[in-house]
Amino acid sequence: MNIETAKRAPLWWEAVDASSKRSSVPGNLDVDVVVVGAGFTGLWCAYHLAGLDPTLSIAVVEKTHVGFGASGRNGGWCHAAYPLGHSQLAHDNGHHPALAHMRALFGSVDDVGSVAAAEGIDCDYHKGGVLTVARHRFQDAFARDEVEHAKALGLTDDDVVYLSKSEASSRLNASGVVSGMWYRHGARVHPAKLVHGLAEAAERRGVTIYESSPVTAIREDGVVTPAGLVRADIKVLATEGFGSQLPGRKRTIAPLYSLMIATQPLTDDMWDEIGLAERETFDDFRNLIIYGQRTADNRLAFGGRGAPYHFGSKISPSFDIDDDVHRDLVKVLVELFPQLDAVDITHRWGGALGVSRDWRPAVTYDRAAGLAVAGGYVGDGVATAQLAGRTLAELVAGVDSERTTLPWVSHEWPEWEREPFRWLGINMGLGLAKRADRSEERHQKPSKLADVGNWLRGKRS
Repeated sequence: MNIETAKRAPLWWEAVDASSKRSSVPGNLDVDVVVVGAGFTGLWCAYHLAGLDPTLSIAVVEKTHVGFGASGRNGGWCHAAYPLGHSQLAHDNGHHPALAHMRALFGSVDDVGSVAAAEGIDCDYHKGGVLTVARHRFQDAFARDEVEHAKALGLTDDDVVYLSKSEASSRLNASGVVSGMWYRHGARVHPAKLVHGLAEAAERRGVTIYESSPVTAIREDGVVTPAGLVRADIKVLATEGFGSQLPGRKRTIAPLYSLMIATQPLTDDMWDEIGLAERETFDDFRNLIIYGQRTADNRLAFGGRGAPYHFGSKISPSFDIDDDVHRDLVKVLVELFPQLDAVDITHRWGGALGVSRDWRPAVTYDRAAGLAVAGGYVGDGVATAQLAGRTLAELVAGVDSERTTLPWVSHEWPEWEREPFRWLGINMGLGLAKRADRSEERHQKPSKLADVGNWLRGKRS
């Protein structure tokens, strides 16, 4: 596998018009609601809000183009995950609120598919579940514990099952598979098709989307762009990792980079060897996260963490490409599937995702200030953003639902440390994850370094 000839752009963007094709903010405007960010959170919010109250004038203001950020770059995992795990959710909020939150996430996975079908959005949605494999004997305990904890919270065999070695290998024939678990509530999607289709669906409901319109300030009476003020009583900040670039919000959210590669389309014989016959998304139990999917055109799209956090929460197109991290991804992919060694890598890319200081996503609405905020998905944002956007819409519209009482509503994030402590802490956590994986590979037992990393992230369950 050679990364040198790969295109340095997201594979997903080739299927859509990934450019600024809509007009920018023309000058001073007056609307009822202004949404900052044309990614999943902002567009789901606008789409649902327009459905709840068609009389509202809603403007979505986007710095670059629809789906420019994580929504158009991610691994295409539409799954019901919580960044620190559902056990931590229960530890923080209690059994019944955690179960309600989990069930809401399950519903969001299905809602993405049902809205896509209803709106004619061809986004390659396929609900094949999430497959996590254990590739070392000591990791078998992780798989068993995950399933046991899920069952203790109230899930059933319809939601999650433990897989023996033969059962796991029949689904994903990766090297060294010992066992695994399968989680029903996950789907593969083509993220760029989904976010662009959602934008068009929102526009059909009367929402106006402005591109090439960076927001330079958030004010009580609206948001400021280079062309003028978009006045609005209600401001929705749906910027995820890019929220760190807004004035006064640099310590609210930290942008961390996740990178991806994609292979050439693989032959049927190769897929017969690899598996993923049900189009499951997949990962394993290593500390430094990896993730993959079988695309609709039979490529293997594969990604992972490992890129450094950049001082001062800086975001730059130059960070989308990291030769060392992309080579590491190739190495891991060939380690998992040696038969892919001679296969071409056609695309490599990256992007920033949003992480709060306590690694917990949140949805907040200050009615008095007219300010709504959602984010902090830590890379688990496709289904989570749908739930967040719909919840924001209900909060703004004053609609009470099972979503508006979920435990993440009104959760307040602590601020990130000032620099250089933020840079030191985040990159130390990244280094610990890498070292923990090397230690576990060498000694074939869980590493205490992973416990330190969990402590840094606020995981106590």
